[in-house]
Amino acid sequence: MTNTSMTVLTGAEVVAAYHSLFEVEASFRMAKSDLRARPIFHHTRDAIQAHLTIVFCALAVARHLQTATGLSLRRIIKTLQPLREGLVEINGTITTIPAALTAEAKEILNSLSQSGH
Repeated sequence: MTNTSMTVLTGAEVVAAYHSLFEVEASFRMAKSDLRARPIFHHTRDAIQAHLTIVFCALAVARHLQTATGLSLRRIIKTLQPLREGLVEINGTITTIPAALTAEAKEILNSLSQSGH
């Protein structure tokens, strides 16, 4: 319920505002669980702002990944986190050993490349 009159906000605008609030709350849940962002006790304004900036940027990237792939962040992390690429030097020659991509990992990376990234 809201005490805003119909002259200020229409019913649809009130519903849209509540939907936006739900998105913000979902983002905070994502930051706490999937991104593992937790409160840290900073003592200076710069440190607090830096921490919030990093968490906000991670959240923006996470939202982009979800939008581009249509998958949950948890699924994206679970699929891509084990991937590793290596460099090996043999007799002075450096060779790159690419990550062994699963079909699901390839699909995620293709989705991201199609979205311009």
